[in-house]
Amino acid sequence: MKNLLLYTIQIISLITGNLNAQKTSNQDNFSYVAKEEDGDLNNDKKLDKVVVEMDLKDETRPLRLQIFLFQPNNKTKKLVVSSTKIIESQYPKNKNGEHNGNTIPDFFIEDGNLQMLTDINDLKSRYTFKFQNGNFELINISRVIWDGKNKTSETEINLIKGTKIEFDQELDSDKILNKREKDTIEIRFFLLV
Repeated sequence: MKNLLLYTIQIISLITGNLNAQKTSNQDNFSYVAKEEDGDLNNDKKLDKVVVEMDLKDETRPLRLQIFLFQPNNKTKKLVVSSTKIIESQYPKNKNGEHNGNTIPDFFIEDGNLQMLTDINDLKSRYTFKFQNGNFELINISRVIWDGKNKTSETEINLIKGTKIEFDQELDSDKILNKREKDTIEIRFFLLV
């Protein structure tokens, strides 16, 4: 679980630390739309947009996440987040031309929150962000990993309540095994807008 926490901190550091500084010279080469989602992210009853684009000219196939919020004053969508640091390139330089082995994360909007689903090295994670005070605040992390046989290990981290629950569960059963609940550190992370 220590590795899981370090991995979470690494992901969050990427999200929080690199959004402002991100400018890439190839931004116009992001020509392929890999994922697209519409929904209301800021509770104004208007459709906002989340787009994941791929640069097909760059051999590493970098991905860019962009979030657009509807602007009622001029009835357009304003770009509020643009980052090439949140999602790993499909063929990162450190892999010497080989695929990273992971799928492109899915993004969707549920109950006004932005959801990011990842599957990295067989660890399936869901990150939930809520838009408030001009930022996308990370409020929840859910993780599950399968042991390859008949059991999953699951983790729920609620950053608002400051709780972390870990448990195991057998496949095809609702029975929860080895449930552990802990207080977590009280840190809030933001996806900067």
